[in-house]
Amino acid sequence: MHYRRERVRIETDRHEIEGTVQLPSEGYRSRTTDFLNAHERDFLALTDVEVRWLDAARSTERHEFLALAVRHIVLVLELETLGIVDDSGAEPDPAPLAAVSSPPPTR
Repeated sequence: MHYRRERVRIETDRHEIEGTVQLPSEGYRSRTTDFLNAHERDFLALTDVEVRWLDAARSTERHEFLALAVRHIVLVLELETLGIVDDSGAEPDPAPLAAVSSPPPTR
């Protein structure tokens, strides 16, 4: 299976968190909103994370991994797509991906 790595900024009541989330590259739950609304997921796994406290009570922290309780998310911004990877974490051969359909443009 192929996954899309998406850089996101997330706000909770107390934190601003920037990290990378791994989403399916196409089909079911490939959109960030669908992925977040999946009822069987209580936590969102993020990698390469930077955590800032909104009240500046602590200094910014960097972590390789963070599991964020979805119920605390107030806002999510997609910042950039970092690429497509396969199950092993390697970039797939681009030829098979050329046939992947994309959603229609928004108006």
